Amino acid sequence: MTRAHRRAPGRGVEWEFDRVTFSREFPRGVVTKLLVERAEQGGWELDRVRIGPDGTRRVVLRRKIIRAVRTA
Repeated sequence: MTRAHRRAPGRGVEWEFDRVTFSREFPRGVVTKLLVERAEQGGWELDRVRIGPDGTRRVVLRRKIIRAVRTA
């Protein structure tokens, strides 16, 4: 399950966030491979990981939103 939203934590920088949840049935290596693939293909970086008492991994990914500025 993924859910993307936007937040502007700093001045002039906007981030897009994506929340991904992995059940405990996914081995650590598989989760790592999936996250690396998303990072390489989509420009995402790891923001935080939480592992729940039931073994569910809740991962938050982020990437910068680059806005084009007109110069002319």
